[in-house]
Amino acid sequence: MEAYKTSLISSRRYLGNKYKLLPFITRVVEEECPDFHVFADIFAGTGAVSSAFTDHVLVTNDLMYSNYICNFAWFGAETYDRQKVIDYVVKYNQVSDCGENYMTRNFADTYFSKEVCGKIGYIREDIEESYRDGRLSGRERALLIASLLYAMDKIAATCGHYDAYRKGASFDAPLELGVPQANIRNNPENRCFNEDANELVKRLRAGLVYIDPPYNSRQYCDAYHLLENVARWEKPEVFGVAKKMDRSGMKSRYCTTAATEAFESLIGDIKARYILLSYNNMAEKGNDRSNAKISDESILRILGRKGTVKVFEESYRAFSAGKSDISENAERLFLCTCFDEV
Repeated sequence: MEAYKTSLISSRRYLGNKYKLLPFITRVVEEECPDFHVFADIFAGTGAVSSAFTDHVLVTNDLMYSNYICNFAWFGAETYDRQKVIDYVVKYNQVSDCGENYMTRNFADTYFSKEVCGKIGYIREDIEESYRDGRLSGRERALLIASLLYAMDKIAATCGHYDAYRKGASFDAPLELGVPQANIRNNPENRCFNEDANELVKRLRAGLVYIDPPYNSRQYCDAYHLLENVARWEKPEVFGVAKKMDRSGMKSRYCTTAATEAFESLIGDIKARYILLSYNNMAEKGNDRSNAKISDESILRILGRKGTVKVFEESYRAFSAGKSDISENAERLFLCTCFDEV
């Protein structure tokens, strides 16, 4: 049998990833939120927080398709053929000399070498053809796309995101896919969404709704446009030095001056027993791009109208591009026990 590597949900680099804060988050939930059935993670990102609550029914949502497809890979209600996924991964790791395709024409020798771009384009096209032909199920397709995205992210010539690539970088590392260590059988009631959280909550009921919105002006679709492009595989025109596609339909209001208004609307529409908000204390720290868009005063006012609020705090090291002298950072959890419990 051919050897292959595996990948875990924690294997991906991502701005604001809460994986290291899971002990803090799970402790607060265990101590403060008894007896709930459905855990809804409505700004799920990489799915790190959801991964700690797989003993519940999971509802995940993210505005980015690349995050949605990874969450569906990890948490989707469909079963899948693990051996089939292994066979595809082994096959993809062996291919070479893939020729010209969308990736080589647009991204050669930027984030990846031309050879690696050829392989990425070949693999992504083959996944789509296999799905259209019925050789892959929806979840098997998602697992292979997730495997490709994780492999790309591991070797990309970036500083962790795709706002720019490192000019003059050496392209020594090969593209090597791993087999995601995803449960074959998840809870059959799990659901994964790819939409605006403010719209989703209008028709969602959950025991606990976990909210981890973008905190500042850094749009995730700008930071991860290349992964989004490969995940969607619509082959759009790209432009600029960073080779970005049109992202106008992917922008989050939580990165703008409309964040407080969006948050107030969101909270008003939530139907849950508990609301748990992650939000750091960067409102008055760092540079303008780093500053949190919603003030503590607004958070407490808005949540206070919905229920009784407790605040928990944990120190952490903030993401910084090196332009800010930031100290005493804290990730806070605002727990609202709703007056109108579901």
